[in-house]
Amino acid sequence: MRLVLFDIDGTLVPGASSEARFARYLWDEGALGVRQLLAFAWFCLRYFPRYGRHVMQKNKAYLSGHTKAEIAALARDFVATRLSPALYPPALERLRAHQAAGDRIALLSGTPQFIADALAESLGVGHSHAALCATDGRHYTAAPPVRHPYGPTKIDAAEALARETGLSLETAVAFGDSITDAHLFRVVEEAVAVQPDKHLSEVADGAGWEVLLDRMTAPAKHDQQDLRR
Repeated sequence: MRLVLFDIDGTLVPGASSEARFARYLWDEGALGVRQLLAFAWFCLRYFPRYGRHVMQKNKAYLSGHTKAEIAALARDFVATRLSPALYPPALERLRAHQAAGDRIALLSGTPQFIADALAESLGVGHSHAALCATDGRHYTAAPPVRHPYGPTKIDAAEALARETGLSLETAVAFGDSITDAHLFRVVEEAVAVQPDKHLSEVADGAGWEVLLDRMTAPAKHDQQDLRR
């Protein structure tokens, strides 16, 4: 049995991020009002000096005022109706193969924890480690996230999952799509780059990491970038 770590955005979910899709879902459901939009805009202004170009990744202020229970329920419906049908088939097939082999699957992502939890439940995955949005105990606030696994900090998250499952990172498998996932790839036994961006594709070639593509349905990310030039 091995620990198998799956990134969500760009890996299991192609195209727009799961959080961006969820924000659109909230808008469609009438769950984003003036309060949330103003809080989102103010966060960008207030925290840009701290986070720079990463400020949008840290901005969870669109949740402010909603209860944790309300958002969790909305996330479950969102996953069932919008996210699950959009999962990337080759990555999902690999996840199912690892489940059939008896491996322990964990979702490891910078998306909010409530989305990761809902997706994990939908997939029959027992572990997830994602971004913890700030709350006052019952309601979400406009403060920066308490935890945000991204880049090198994914190693800390992976180590926490290894302790939680009692399995070693030295024999683990990691699936990811971005050059920022290369930090995690270097501490596991097996790495799989799923439709990698241009930089990860180049690093994967040099490191001998597997590259998972489905050219019959979509070009690789770096090919898409080339087409737009």
